[in-house]
Amino acid sequence: MQRQRTFSGTTWETKAGYCRAIRVGNHIYVSGTAPVDEQGGVFAPNDAYSQTKRCLEIIQKALQNLSADLQTVVRTRVYVTDMKRWTEYAQAHQECFGEHPPANTMVEIQALVDPAMLVEVEVEAVCED
Repeated sequence: MQRQRTFSGTTWETKAGYCRAIRVGNHIYVSGTAPVDEQGGVFAPNDAYSQTKRCLEIIQKALQNLSADLQTVVRTRVYVTDMKRWTEYAQAHQECFGEHPPANTMVEIQALVDPAMLVEVEVEAVCED
């Protein structure tokens, strides 16, 4: 089966040996995506909503690189460092997926790679043949 990969260019991809997303047939798996800015720093420190939107923007670009888009997403996993802020993460998620809601899981975790990061998002998509 043919595999197609896309990279976002962050240093984490080469340091840890992974791609942003991989398409295998009509399935796309997007790696956990953190809220990084164009320079590789943390996007919008302490802003859970904006960080979630940024994660989803990076994911959308990766999907588009693999001939898909957000409406092809069937599952999201949202890893958060503070569940008390769930409405902020959820608002950003709803704005991106409200018209085509995927299955979703939100899980509180102890920490992410950078303490200023509040959220990381991972998705799976299924495309038309």
